[in-house]
Amino acid sequence: MQMLSNKPKPMTAKDIRFKKNFRQTVFALLYYSILSGLAVVMVIPFVWMFSTSLKDAGAVFTFPPQWIPNPVVFRNYVDAWNSVPFGRFYLNSIIVAVSVTAGQLFTASLAAYAFARLQFPGRDKLFLAYLATMMIPGQVTMIPVFILLRTLGWIDTYQGLILPHIFTTYGTFMLRQFFLTIPKELEEAATIDGCGPFRIYWQIILPLCKPALATLGTFIFLGSWNDFMWPLIVTNSMEMKTLTVGLASFQGLYNTEWTLLMAASMIVLAPVLIVYIFNQRFFVQGIAMTGLKG
Repeated sequence: MQMLSNKPKPMTAKDIRFKKNFRQTVFALLYYSILSGLAVVMVIPFVWMFSTSLKDAGAVFTFPPQWIPNPVVFRNYVDAWNSVPFGRFYLNSIIVAVSVTAGQLFTASLAAYAFARLQFPGRDKLFLAYLATMMIPGQVTMIPVFILLRTLGWIDTYQGLILPHIFTTYGTFMLRQFFLTIPKELEEAATIDGCGPFRIYWQIILPLCKPALATLGTFIFLGSWNDFMWPLIVTNSMEMKTLTVGLASFQGLYNTEWTLLMAASMIVLAPVLIVYIFNQRFFVQGIAMTGLKG
């Protein structure tokens, strides 16, 4: 009888639910703790950059590090803007980034529509060959493209900065995967109503692809805005330099004006944050919906 009385009691449904909820709570806390730690690690460089941009030149390398500037020097932003033709750099970067983004969205969406919807001989093989170009490093084609632009007289011009980058294999692949998720019945109904292929593409396909276009547009804008190597090679005069190349003006052979460099970097970072915040909801939606079929 004593042995029978020591047997563990069977777990009730309430106990099972409590144990399950407790386990889920522990996992959730661990998960969000890890994410919070990673977020802090990612934010620290930006906090340090902002802090340095407000410091006096002699307080940059003090030890222990000074996170809160004392005194706060807002003059660094004015000096950074006036020490080089920053307004011109800004204008050049905006023109190049917006033009490259618009050009890539147009050409990639046209190519993606052709590969996803139009029927022609060798379509799939041509698409695979097109994707194979992603394996070619950009450094391989840089010199031939530069020689071609020099022959055309496009060195140190907007054409040389923009036109070589208005085509994208990755964007074509991404939009093609999204186009494949759109029901073909919509196109069939439009064809019955007398719409041609381009009108279907322009008035039916594109309006349904805003999440994918916004996602791709964000990637393209960020890549073009942060591009350094190609503007460095193609531009010669100060009037045609972009922001990324202009930032190098704050780094001399023997010393670097760190406070001005960090202030200029904060100014350069502002449009990137605005574009990302504006497109964030489309960005998440596009990532979730792209590649579901194909």
